[in-house]
Amino acid sequence: MLETPTCYALAVGAAEGETELNAFDNALLQAGIGNVNLVKVSSIVPPKAAFCPEVALPPGALVPTAYATISGSTPGARLAAAAFSDFGRGLGNVGGKTGTAQPGGENDNHALFAGVLPLDDPKFVVVVLVEEGGSGGRVAAPAARHIMQYLMGVTPTPVLAGEETD
Repeated sequence: MLETPTCYALAVGAAEGETELNAFDNALLQAGIGNVNLVKVSSIVPPKAAFCPEVALPPGALVPTAYATISGSTPGARLAAAAFSDFGRGLGNVGGKTGTAQPGGENDNHALFAGVLPLDDPKFVVVVLVEEGGSGGRVAAPAARHIMQYLMGVTPTPVLAGEETD
Protein backbone atom coordinates (compact mmCIF):
# COMPACT_ATOMS: atom_id res chain seq x y z
CA MET A 1 0.00 0.00 0.00
CA LEU A 2 1.26 3.47 -0.88
CA GLU A 3 1.64 6.16 1.74
CA THR A 4 -0.71 9.15 1.54
CA PRO A 5 1.09 11.92 -0.38
CA THR A 6 2.01 15.06 1.54
CA CYS A 7 2.54 17.20 -1.56
CA TYR A 8 1.32 17.36 -5.13
CA ALA A 9 2.67 18.72 -8.40
CA LEU A 10 1.21 19.38 -11.82
CA ALA A 11 2.59 18.21 -15.16
CA VAL A 12 1.33 18.90 -18.68
CA GLY A 13 2.30 17.18 -21.89
CA ALA A 14 0.98 17.12 -25.44
CA ALA A 15 2.24 14.93 -28.26
CA GLU A 16 1.35 12.99 -31.37
CA GLY A 17 2.08 9.37 -32.21
CA GLU A 18 1.18 6.68 -34.70
CA THR A 19 -1.20 5.18 -32.12
CA GLU A 20 -3.02 6.65 -29.12
CA LEU A 21 -0.64 4.73 -26.83
CA ASN A 22 2.42 6.19 -28.61
CA ALA A 23 0.94 9.69 -28.31
CA PHE A 24 0.17 9.15 -24.61
CA ASP A 25 3.71 7.87 -23.93
CA ASN A 26 5.21 10.80 -25.83
CA ALA A 27 3.06 13.26 -23.86
CA LEU A 28 4.21 11.70 -20.57
CA LEU A 29 7.83 12.06 -21.66
CA GLN A 30 7.26 15.69 -22.66
CA ALA A 31 5.70 16.33 -19.24
CA GLY A 32 8.76 14.85 -17.53
CA ILE A 33 6.90 11.87 -16.05
CA GLY A 34 7.51 9.24 -18.72
CA ASN A 35 10.09 7.25 -16.75
CA VAL A 36 8.00 6.53 -13.65
CA ASN A 37 5.15 4.14 -12.92
CA LEU A 38 1.86 6.02 -12.70
CA VAL A 39 -0.68 4.56 -10.28
CA LYS A 40 -4.07 6.02 -11.20
CA VAL A 41 -6.03 7.38 -8.24
CA SER A 42 -9.14 9.54 -7.89
CA SER A 43 -8.79 13.25 -8.52
CA ILE A 44 -9.04 14.13 -4.83
CA VAL A 45 -5.99 15.90 -3.37
CA PRO A 46 -5.24 14.40 0.06
CA PRO A 47 -6.03 16.60 3.07
CA LYS A 48 -3.12 18.84 4.12
CA ALA A 49 -1.16 18.03 0.95
CA ALA A 50 0.87 21.07 -0.13
CA PHE A 51 1.57 22.22 -3.68
CA CYS A 52 5.19 21.48 -4.67
CA PRO A 53 6.35 23.34 -7.79
CA GLU A 54 9.03 20.74 -8.52
CA VAL A 55 9.26 17.14 -7.37
CA ALA A 56 12.28 14.93 -8.06
CA LEU A 57 10.98 11.53 -9.18
CA PRO A 58 13.53 8.73 -9.45
CA PRO A 59 13.15 6.56 -12.57
CA GLY A 60 10.81 3.65 -11.91
CA ALA A 61 9.14 5.26 -8.86
CA LEU A 62 5.52 4.38 -8.06
CA VAL A 63 3.67 7.69 -8.30
CA PRO A 64 0.01 8.11 -7.26
CA THR A 65 -1.46 10.04 -10.19
CA ALA A 66 -4.78 11.66 -11.04
CA TYR A 67 -4.65 12.16 -14.77
CA ALA A 68 -6.88 12.97 -17.67
CA THR A 69 -6.32 12.50 -21.37
CA ILE A 70 -7.93 13.91 -24.45
CA SER A 71 -7.17 12.33 -27.77
CA GLY A 72 -8.18 12.80 -31.37
CA SER A 73 -7.60 11.07 -34.66
CA THR A 74 -6.82 14.12 -36.82
CA PRO A 75 -3.03 14.66 -37.03
CA GLY A 76 -2.06 18.20 -36.09
CA ALA A 77 -5.47 19.11 -34.60
CA ARG A 78 -5.22 21.08 -31.36
CA LEU A 79 -7.22 19.53 -28.53
CA ALA A 80 -8.86 21.33 -25.61
CA ALA A 81 -6.02 20.20 -23.34
CA ALA A 82 -3.63 22.11 -25.57
CA ALA A 83 -5.32 25.47 -24.95
CA PHE A 84 -2.80 26.06 -22.14
CA SER A 85 0.22 24.25 -23.65
CA ASP A 86 1.92 27.55 -24.56
CA PHE A 87 1.11 29.24 -21.23
CA GLY A 88 4.76 29.79 -20.24
CA ARG A 89 6.18 29.96 -16.73
CA GLY A 90 3.60 29.55 -14.02
CA LEU A 91 1.53 26.92 -15.86
CA GLY A 92 1.80 24.56 -12.88
CA ASN A 93 0.27 27.18 -10.62
CA VAL A 94 -3.05 27.66 -12.42
CA GLY A 95 -6.05 25.37 -12.57
CA GLY A 96 -9.31 25.32 -14.42
CA LYS A 97 -12.09 23.41 -16.11
CA THR A 98 -13.79 23.82 -19.46
CA GLY A 99 -17.47 23.28 -19.99
CA THR A 100 -20.14 23.37 -22.64
CA ALA A 101 -23.77 24.14 -21.79
CA GLN A 102 -26.56 23.14 -24.14
CA PRO A 103 -29.27 25.84 -24.11
CA GLY A 104 -31.60 23.78 -26.30
CA GLY A 105 -33.59 24.66 -29.34
CA GLU A 106 -31.76 25.93 -32.40
CA ASN A 107 -29.17 27.82 -30.30
CA ASP A 108 -25.47 26.95 -30.33
CA ASN A 109 -23.87 25.70 -27.11
CA HIS A 110 -22.52 28.14 -24.52
CA ALA A 111 -18.73 27.94 -24.03
CA LEU A 112 -17.49 28.01 -20.42
CA PHE A 113 -14.19 28.08 -18.53
CA ALA A 114 -13.60 28.58 -14.80
CA GLY A 115 -10.13 28.80 -13.29
CA VAL A 116 -8.23 29.82 -10.16
CA LEU A 117 -4.73 31.18 -9.66
CA PRO A 118 -2.20 30.98 -8.21
CA LEU A 119 -2.93 27.52 -6.85
CA ASP A 120 -0.45 27.81 -3.99
CA ASP A 121 -2.14 31.00 -2.68
CA PRO A 122 -5.38 31.67 -4.62
CA LYS A 123 -6.04 35.34 -5.31
CA PHE A 124 -7.99 35.31 -8.58
CA VAL A 125 -10.91 33.44 -10.10
CA VAL A 126 -11.36 33.73 -13.86
CA VAL A 127 -14.69 32.78 -15.41
CA VAL A 128 -15.33 33.06 -19.14
CA LEU A 129 -18.81 32.51 -20.59
CA VAL A 130 -19.37 32.98 -24.30
CA GLU A 131 -23.08 32.70 -25.08
CA GLU A 132 -23.63 30.48 -28.11
CA GLY A 133 -19.84 30.32 -28.48
CA GLY A 134 -19.67 26.56 -29.03
CA SER A 135 -17.06 24.52 -27.17
CA GLY A 136 -15.50 25.60 -23.87
CA GLY A 137 -12.14 24.21 -25.00
CA ARG A 138 -12.27 25.92 -28.37
CA VAL A 139 -13.54 29.36 -27.37
CA ALA A 140 -13.56 30.03 -23.61
CA ALA A 141 -10.26 28.35 -22.60
CA PRO A 142 -8.02 30.36 -24.99
CA ALA A 143 -9.62 33.60 -23.77
CA ALA A 144 -9.15 32.54 -20.13
CA ARG A 145 -5.53 31.56 -20.87
CA HIS A 146 -4.85 35.12 -22.08
CA ILE A 147 -6.36 36.65 -18.93
CA MET A 148 -4.59 34.19 -16.61
CA GLN A 149 -1.23 34.80 -18.27
CA TYR A 150 -1.65 38.53 -17.65
CA LEU A 151 -2.57 37.95 -13.99
CA MET A 152 0.48 35.66 -13.53
CA GLY A 153 2.83 38.25 -15.06
CA VAL A 154 3.42 36.12 -18.17
CA THR A 155 3.39 37.78 -21.59
CA PRO A 156 -0.04 36.77 -22.96
CA THR A 157 -0.05 34.69 -26.12
CA PRO A 158 -2.55 35.92 -28.71
CA VAL A 159 -6.04 34.49 -28.87
CA LEU A 160 -6.69 33.64 -32.48
CA ALA A 161 -10.16 34.12 -33.92
CA GLY A 162 -11.72 30.66 -34.20
CA GLU A 163 -8.70 29.04 -32.50
CA GLU A 164 -9.18 25.29 -32.85
CA THR A 165 -8.43 23.64 -29.54
CA ASP A 166 -10.66 20.62 -29.68
